Amino acid sequence: MANLKDIQRQIKSVSNTQKTTRAMKLVSTAKLRRAEELAKRSRLYAAKMNQVIAEIAGRIKCNKVGGIDNRSFCKLEDPKTIDIIFVTADKGLCGGFNIQTIKAVKKLLAEYKTKNVKVRLRGIGKKGIEFFKYNEVELFDSVANLSSKPDKELSDQFILTSIEDFKDGKIDALYLVYNGYKNMITQELHVNKVLPVDATQFECDEAEKSMLEVEAQDEEKMLDSLVNRYAQYAMYYSLIDSVAAEHSARMQAMDTATNNAKDMVKSLNVQFNKARQAAITTELIEIISGVESMK
Repeated sequence: MANLKDIQRQIKSVSNTQKTTRAMKLVSTAKLRRAEELAKRSRLYAAKMNQVIAEIAGRIKCNKVGGIDNRSFCKLEDPKTIDIIFVTADKGLCGGFNIQTIKAVKKLLAEYKTKNVKVRLRGIGKKGIEFFKYNEVELFDSVANLSSKPDKELSDQFILTSIEDFKDGKIDALYLVYNGYKNMITQELHVNKVLPVDATQFECDEAEKSMLEVEAQDEEKMLDSLVNRYAQYAMYYSLIDSVAAEHSARMQAMDTATNNAKDMVKSLNVQFNKARQAAITTELIEIISGVESMK
């Protein structure tokens, strides 16, 4: 009978867990819808900004002898120091969402270590920060509670240090590593080089067709300002994209956990019924044996 009580206790525990995971799935589904819509709108804005930068950079590249000499567009060769900013979630229970980003960062660290490149690691999100601190990997800078609630102002301030250090020559490149949203069931890992901007994509013909009305003497100044906005928005967009992917991953993880709990309850119920039948059979045998012994 004690065995039956243990099984009943397990069934109750797993059933409660199932209710929790189902509720977490519903919450993540609701949050995902809002995050997905914001990510779509932000993606359009980012595309337009990239278009403007491409047009102005293309003009300068075509009209200026020697092309673009802005440091933000110089080809990256033999870097000495780089910044890597990673974005992870502040919470777990989202499958392999965080570990994919962490593995990508570890791979980059190992790669640049072999090249004797100094890496300043900057982290966003408790899970990634805790992992690297536990493994005694030095973090140049970190911030928690930003990946779960993306804030444009805080995001701009965080990446501004890297932007200014790049322009001052303290670092040679800036990378963003995060797990982004692709669709309801898929996340996509991004390792984006934010600075320097890749100028090979800019074509003269496209620049000549531009509808932008910018004075030639203002092009350099405007391009420099746009690079700041481009990098800052890349940071903010990565947070928006990451939070959408986080809710997507948690929704899947909780759906899997709910189904597993459901299967476990079924298995425990079968086990309980078998144990109860065995107990009843044992009691019947004892009664019959007692009656027979009295004859």
